Amino acid sequence: MKKENQNNGPDGKRPAVLAVLERAVSRDRVNLDPGLLEEISRVYPETQDMAGEARHRWQDRVIVSEIPKGAYVLDLGCGTGELLGQLIGGMGVHGQAVEVDPEAAMVAMEHGVPVLNIDISEVLSDFSDQSFDYVILESTIQTLKDPMNVLSEVLRVGKRCVVSFPNFGHWRTRYDLAVKGRMPVTESLPYQWYDTPNIRVLTFSDFMDWCAKKRVNILASYGLVNGSVRTITEKDNLMVKEALMFISQG
Repeated sequence: MKKENQNNGPDGKRPAVLAVLERAVSRDRVNLDPGLLEEISRVYPETQDMAGEARHRWQDRVIVSEIPKGAYVLDLGCGTGELLGQLIGGMGVHGQAVEVDPEAAMVAMEHGVPVLNIDISEVLSDFSDQSFDYVILESTIQTLKDPMNVLSEVLRVGKRCVVSFPNFGHWRTRYDLAVKGRMPVTESLPYQWYDTPNIRVLTFSDFMDWCAKKRVNILASYGLVNGSVRTITEKDNLMVKEALMFISQG
């Protein structure tokens, strides 16, 4: 019996676009013209992503699996406190949260999460060096007015730091800009240009370059790629939709 090629498309033939895409993934320099982007969009439709709450909380699952019991954790931009609440209740961590939105902070406090209702940039200087085992900045860095100062302070305050962000270098973002001529609106970037909280757009490669320039140690890197969570490298800028980085001061 002839062995089926797992790389074949629905019609039994390997789509030519996959070979091109593989080269793009490895180099991130291939010419992504509108025609090719449209073909990639057909081969890798948005529906391949995990749906609903499962997609939005994948970062929480990775963070919970990495942080040890009893650790001291600072969660910056905690929202309504689901992550830190889980760490406190299930892992016995010693937690402190910071959230600027008063309504979200109130919900977190109602769930038993200790929250300081203040802007992140105004509170970090109050913490001493290496006073937390982990400092978490989940899906927040792109919303900050002064991300470089916050990152510097996060690395000072935390022995290890967790940073996550949507990757503006993802091929879907490039597709929306190159083919549609519109700012991208995707599951990872669900806002219109006029109501988005994202004021500092960055790519995975941008963040890797910053780490190298500032001699920041990258301890682990995870990403949402084609609907699955896996470890990622500097070659994944085109394919990773959301990145989650564990870093420390060099």
